[in-house]
Amino acid sequence: MPGFAELEAAGATIGTVRVLTRDIFDLADPKEHRLLFRWANALHRQTRPEVIERALLFKSGDRLSVRQMEETERVLRGARYLYDVKIRPVAWHDGIVDIEVETRDTWSLDPGFSVGRSGGTNTSGIRLKEYNLLGTGVSLSLGRFRNVDRSGNEFLFLNDHAFDSWTAVSYSHAQNSDGRRDEAAVVRPFYALDTRWTAGVTASKDDRLESVYANGVTAARYRHRQSKAELFGGWSPGLVDGWVHRWSLGLSFQNDTYAQAPGEAAPAQLPADRKRVAPFVRHELIEDRYDRQLNRNLIGRPEFFSLGLASTVQLGWATTALGSNEDALLYQGSISHGFEPWRRHMLIAAAKIEGELVGGRAQRQQLGAQAQYYLPQGRRWLFYASAAGDMLTHPGPTDTLLLGGDNGLRGYPLRYQGGDRRALFTVEERFYTNLHVWRLFRIGGAAFADTGRAWGGAHVNTVNPGWLADVGVGLRIVSSRAAFSNVLHIDVAVPLNTAPDMRKVQFLVKTKTSF
Repeated sequence: MPGFAELEAAGATIGTVRVLTRDIFDLADPKEHRLLFRWANALHRQTRPEVIERALLFKSGDRLSVRQMEETERVLRGARYLYDVKIRPVAWHDGIVDIEVETRDTWSLDPGFSVGRSGGTNTSGIRLKEYNLLGTGVSLSLGRFRNVDRSGNEFLFLNDHAFDSWTAVSYSHAQNSDGRRDEAAVVRPFYALDTRWTAGVTASKDDRLESVYANGVTAARYRHRQSKAELFGGWSPGLVDGWVHRWSLGLSFQNDTYAQAPGEAAPAQLPADRKRVAPFVRHELIEDRYDRQLNRNLIGRPEFFSLGLASTVQLGWATTALGSNEDALLYQGSISHGFEPWRRHMLIAAAKIEGELVGGRAQRQQLGAQAQYYLPQGRRWLFYASAAGDMLTHPGPTDTLLLGGDNGLRGYPLRYQGGDRRALFTVEERFYTNLHVWRLFRIGGAAFADTGRAWGGAHVNTVNPGWLADVGVGLRIVSSRAAFSNVLHIDVAVPLNTAPDMRKVQFLVKTKTSF
């Protein structure tokens, strides 16, 4: 049977498209024909074929395109309820090619407890979440959580394919110990490179206590109430000569109010209330260049890296004529690009900026940049390095960049340093085993070193203000057959620049989306 590249060169047209959805475990495989796996298959509601059909970027009668096949695989693998995706030609006759799309499910019900520890602080949660309700692709979740900032009860509903094949509807509600949060959205996104239009509306309301940190401990708290909404529509000529241009117009609304919290130590100065109502224009540029890799940020599963240029620029004008409390030019932008400077070497660089111009002066501006470097060393070893930096310009009185055990500096308490400048460097030697324990868990490990610093502004750590560093080792565990299979990190980190009241060893347990 010819491959997709040969069929495209021959000008093949797509004939029959057959979708086969498979259960979690392949009982035809002797290693998976076990009682526990049979029970899992029996209790699991298999994904309905029409859910997969709605996500396909091709249909019968289309001219076959290798690019569309590859992009369809990327889209399908983004669904957490799918473990594997295979797209292949199965018959070729008279210029017509029949295609088979085979998917295998994950266990999509997440009942149970979660615990974590980072920066010397514990987190926990209990929830019941279904990522693929009755095989429809709908997510539904109800649970309770506790972290360093607050505890609360959460509800979430998400349907990525409502109304038609690509309109996403979502709603979430949290009743927290310090307030409540509600978010809702109806959005038809630019779901593929050749998508021609988008439209949507989003809204959120959040009432919470914010904390001001000094030397890694809470120094003050205050009430922050925020309301946000956005209405937008956009268009695109689609993919042209390997590039995509997308334009969107919309109206954004944001209202932030601040107040002292009874019974809490107040900050030296509260932020000023801020209201912005702004029409905006947004432009996105995407280069169609992707690379499929294995054992980079996950274990034993294909990953797709965007190596082309991708950028977004948005400009808005907040005006008192529409209800803003002052005139302001709102701006935000991001850019990323991947490079392969030598064979097998991969470097991904990104930068972003966000802020507003009031009276000709930049206000609350944040500029950030990051670079990630991957160098495989055989099938099981990989050297990884990253560098990141952020800077605030004319921040609000409580705005600060935090650094500690919860965001990269693994040997230190959470939010240990603060400032209007921040830098973090990490190197890791990663190891990916070929162990697939009980066909359920994949195992890896890492040795790492971190160094970083946050400085400048009004919230500098006065006890340990200099550069900090740590070294450590960690275990990585992925539940390969579960929709909630983030990477479990179990790390032991030793800080190299300590203060007298700091622990000499930090033990961390945390789930992340990557290695």
